[in-house]
Amino acid sequence: MEALSDLNTFAKILTEKGYNGYFHTQGAYAGKLKDSISEYLENCQKGADSLPKQDLLLTGYLQWSGENKPRVECNMWVKYLNGKFSLNRMDVIKTDAFGQLLKKSELTNLSIISVPKAVEAVALVNDEPKQKAGKSPKRFKL
Repeated sequence: MEALSDLNTFAKILTEKGYNGYFHTQGAYAGKLKDSISEYLENCQKGADSLPKQDLLLTGYLQWSGENKPRVECNMWVKYLNGKFSLNRMDVIKTDAFGQLLKKSELTNLSIISVPKAVEAVALVNDEPKQKAGKSPKRFKL
């Protein structure tokens, strides 16, 4: 079942789950989650942008270590109906320093409640470190 929330509740739940970085709504309006969506909706009301779309795309980084390092990006598809928001799909994408895809995880049939925490989402695309056996080489004793 799709959970509909007002903007404050929607942003609060996602922020508590670790999505507290900067986002873009519809490819513009950079800011914290609530601020980005609010600015987009305000510009729609002022007529600077077209009418608010029912499907909003929120993009942001979940892990950033610098320009020349791999990064993890998050794309969220949010439904917007009559002032209420719901989340139904999310892509978590790991790219190298040049933007080449390293790993991608698509999460569907989500709700604001079932969306994974940000650290869990990052873990979906990060390779687990290979564990080395704790054995030393066998030696013959005389």
